[in-house]
Amino acid sequence: MLTGIKSVFVAITEEGREEPSAALSYALSLAQAANAHLVVEAAAMRYSIPYSMIDDFGQALISSENRRIAELAEAVAGTAKSEADFAGVVATIESEPVHYRDMRDRLILRARVADITVLDAEPSPAEIDRGLIEAVLFESGRPVIIVPPDRPKFDAQQVLVAWDGGARAARAVADAMPILRAAESVEILSVAGDGERDDMLPGTDLAPHLSRHGIRATVNLATAGSRDVVDVIRSHAVGSGAGLIVAGAYRHSRLREFLLGGVTQSLLKDCGVPLFLSY
Repeated sequence: MLTGIKSVFVAITEEGREEPSAALSYALSLAQAANAHLVVEAAAMRYSIPYSMIDDFGQALISSENRRIAELAEAVAGTAKSEADFAGVVATIESEPVHYRDMRDRLILRARVADITVLDAEPSPAEIDRGLIEAVLFESGRPVIIVPPDRPKFDAQQVLVAWDGGARAARAVADAMPILRAAESVEILSVAGDGERDDMLPGTDLAPHLSRHGIRATVNLATAGSRDVVDVIRSHAVGSGAGLIVAGAYRHSRLREFLLGGVTQSLLKDCGVPLFLSY
């Protein structure tokens, strides 16, 4: 039984591309499993250009597109209400056209007063949705579940904890305790990068801590060798049938992230398994 989660927030940003959202169904099934209140933000991206830059015809086109996007967001809100009613989930649903900056701030504030936020995955760092993911993840102070498009249902029977002994990983484990307690199987995976000794990895230190919380976990110590650490985590999660990866998120300067890559950036780009991330 999943207990300890009382509020789930899901944001669907409508930009006019009519893309399907796995996050909405995922959040609904999570709220249903936890008997939690669901807050849905069907946000319509509102575009504007100063009148001095374009003529009346251009402004008319922008107004028409804004109306179309608002209608799409309202349709998402209607679908959310119908599905929540059918599932017996108590939900608060909002749909309002907002500019990007206002949308960013709005989602951060909503996430801060929720136990968990659920967002659709966005592999491209250049996309608007990716910027919103990073803003909520790094500025809300709350955990975020990132959902790939082919994983529309909450499934945490098998959970993989990507553990490096760092502060962010510890925060993620603490935030994920309700889910870890409800899981049938929890595996701790510690991956040694190039030049590290796998017998120095701290995965075995985490298992007794989880045991004191009533969570039985197995420990797997792996060596990346010439492979990327993220590739090891990703392939292990898929091979073990994990329904969720719990990990700490890391943020560097954008220049360093671009030059060196990073575990968080790589997992966000291509994972295939829902990610429970804390920062």
